[in-house]
Amino acid sequence: MERVNYLKKIRERIDLSEKGSVFIISDFTDIAEYMIVKKSLSRLEKSNVIRRVMRGVYEYPEYNDFLGEYIAVSPDKVSHALARNYGWTIVPCGDTALNMLGLSTQVPATWSYVSDGSYKKYEFDNVCVEFKKRTNREISGLSAKTALIIQALKTIGEDKVDEKAILKLSKKLNKDEKNIMLTEAKNATAWVYEIVKRICKD
Repeated sequence: MERVNYLKKIRERIDLSEKGSVFIISDFTDIAEYMIVKKSLSRLEKSNVIRRVMRGVYEYPEYNDFLGEYIAVSPDKVSHALARNYGWTIVPCGDTALNMLGLSTQVPATWSYVSDGSYKKYEFDNVCVEFKKRTNREISGLSAKTALIIQALKTIGEDKVDEKAILKLSKKLNKDEKNIMLTEAKNATAWVYEIVKRICKD
């Protein structure tokens, strides 16, 4: 019986991924058992195929020929990898949500997410990410765009959401996404839903 080359299979999956992708061990446990994957990723790190961001989190690094250096790992991709590891649903919140939607050009000092898991905080490469526990009603069962926009509106505040922000958010949604958002946001805070209706108005 031919012996399965697990390292080769894991390497092939990584090679088929986009540069800048972030992985955790469980992303490969359909190929081999946990300890085999862990050892394989360690070998691939030593071979400079991937780099270790933190314990159990690895990146398929992207090299910028013009700058002559590797591009910094995406805090958002790391955050979603950590969420996969814990089985959490997460949604960007605060300044992170505003930055992602183009409502703020300021790069967040801390990348913040609401989560249906416990509070956690991580630091890597001079970057900080934090997960804040919220009730499932705020994040579960919502599409990514609906959840993100709701968090952005809550960050801005009821009295500070202006027409410029409403127009900007409206342009980020197509007709189908607006219909989905109108349905999904019905259970949001009353003032948030009123603004959602204005965002989704044709």
